[in-house]
Amino acid sequence: MTYRVVQWTTGNVGTRSVIAVQANPQLELVGCYAWSPDKVGRDVGELCGLDPLGVVATDDVDALLALRPDAVLYNPKWPDVDEMCRILEAGVNVVATAGFITGHALGEGRQRLIDACAKGGTSVFGSGMNPGFLNLLGLVSAGICDRVDSITMLESVDSTGYDSPDTERATGFGMAMDSPGLQERVARSSAVFGDAVWLTGEALGVELDEVRCEAEFATTTEPVDLVSWTIEPGQVAGVAASWQGWYDGRLLIDLRVRWRKGRTLEPDWKVEHGYVVNVGGRPNVRTKLTIAPPADFVATSLQDYMVLGMVITSLPAVNAVPAVVEARPGIVTYNDLPLIASRGFVSPRAG
Repeated sequence: MTYRVVQWTTGNVGTRSVIAVQANPQLELVGCYAWSPDKVGRDVGELCGLDPLGVVATDDVDALLALRPDAVLYNPKWPDVDEMCRILEAGVNVVATAGFITGHALGEGRQRLIDACAKGGTSVFGSGMNPGFLNLLGLVSAGICDRVDSITMLESVDSTGYDSPDTERATGFGMAMDSPGLQERVARSSAVFGDAVWLTGEALGVELDEVRCEAEFATTTEPVDLVSWTIEPGQVAGVAASWQGWYDGRLLIDLRVRWRKGRTLEPDWKVEHGYVVNVGGRPNVRTKLTIAPPADFVATSLQDYMVLGMVITSLPAVNAVPAVVEARPGIVTYNDLPLIASRGFVSPRAG
């Protein structure tokens, strides 16, 4: 079966989604939503660095829904509940990378999405690398234990090559250390990580008492050039956040991020350059996931390497499209779907 897909935006992640859809024989790109006016009327292939695909980007939502796609690959920077509900109520499933896992972070918007799914007979699913795939890795790692005392999942990276000031400033980068409400700023902007903690608790079969966020920061001693903006000396260039799920008076689930920029961080945080899961229990389990370019990967700058980050963000969603289309209506997570595999992406020849 071929699943008809509308791509929602062609930013960094959306571009990789388009490329993946084109490469996958299970998926057919039938439309594309253009967020910025300068992209309206342009071929999606041109927007994503491909040959023309014969699909033109538009900001006409009614026209896109009239195509009756099976799913929308929803890749804007931030989730828009009104937008998502409109798609779901029209009978189109949503597979998102934009700040959505369980919907808890959306407050009252979560129930609106549930109602929209019921009206349209549709499903909404969210993933990405983290939150998303890392949490699935945590659950898989705990699957060999006959007692689970704790699960810690850590994303620990130098993100200097990631140039996205809107999303970065929202988490505190470039702010003064004494900025009012810096902790709260991180908690608001990273609230979707709390979603992943709720997801993990549900998978473990427990009802968490509380999910909360704690954060710490580091500054740079020299300017950090991020291409489109600069973090000045004394400003935040390191953010570490811990989204914690408490159960029965103890910390059971700890989803951590440690992001640094540049080589002049104070204090000089060390990073793992990857993703680490530690399960405390019987037995203790440590799993580390590292990302590296293939032999044929061409990069001339740190920014070029960030393409890999966009790939690992978009593909958990792209690969999930068939399962989400076939899923029950409502908010669905990895707890509800069958194994998500890279079906359709096996290279036709070695290398």
